[in-house]
Amino acid sequence: MTGIKICGLQRPEDIEAVNAAGPDYIGFVFAEGKRKVTKEQAHRLKERLSASILAVGVFVNEDPDTVADTVRAVPLDLVQLHGDEDEAYIRRLRSLLGEGIPLIRAVRVKSREQIQRAEQLPCEYLLLDTYVKGQYGGSGKSFDRKLIPPLSKPFFLAGGLTGENLKEALEGGESRPFCVDISSGAETDGKKDAEKIQKLVRIVRNAG
Repeated sequence: MTGIKICGLQRPEDIEAVNAAGPDYIGFVFAEGKRKVTKEQAHRLKERLSASILAVGVFVNEDPDTVADTVRAVPLDLVQLHGDEDEAYIRRLRSLLGEGIPLIRAVRVKSREQIQRAEQLPCEYLLLDTYVKGQYGGSGKSFDRKLIPPLSKPFFLAGGLTGENLKEALEGGESRPFCVDISSGAETDGKKDAEKIQKLVRIVRNAG
C-alpha cells in the first residue's frame, strides 16, 4: 500500500493536523526557503508528533556533520537529501549516522537515464521531484511521470500533487510510488491546511 508524507511542517497547528489525519511520514525542511525550521524548532515540534508518524529531515547540500548533529538533536527517523549530494557525500553521511537512519535521495527529474543513474546510489529510497531551475523542491509543479522507468528501489513521488490529481498519480502502473510526498498541495495561503491534509490522507488510504 502506498504511503503518504506531508512535508514542510512549521507550526504546532501543523503537528495537530497530521496527528489527527495520520500520514506515514512528515518532513521538516532545514534548507533555506519559506518552510525552513531550525533544529530547535523541529525538536519542539517532534515532541508533539504522534509516535506512529516518522519524521524526515530535508537537507540541501548541507555539511554532513551538521546533518548528523540535527538527526540526533531532533531526533529524526530518516534523512532526505534534496541537493546535489553525490556517492562520496552519501557514504560520508552514512559513516556518521550508522545504518539505522534510512536515506532518501531526491532527483529533480530531467530524463529516464538520470533516474536510472540515481538508483545506483547507496541510499534506501529515491524521491522523484520536478526540475525547476534554481529551485530545490517545493515548486508545486508536476513533471511527466512517463519519464519514470521501472525501478527496483522504492521511491517517493513529489511534484505538484494535490487533492485533485493525487488519485491519478496513485494509478501509476509499473511506476507506482512507494509513497507520495506533498507540501504545497496541503496548504492554503502558504500554511498547512488541516482539511486538505485529511482529504489527502483519505485519498491515499482509499486507494489501497
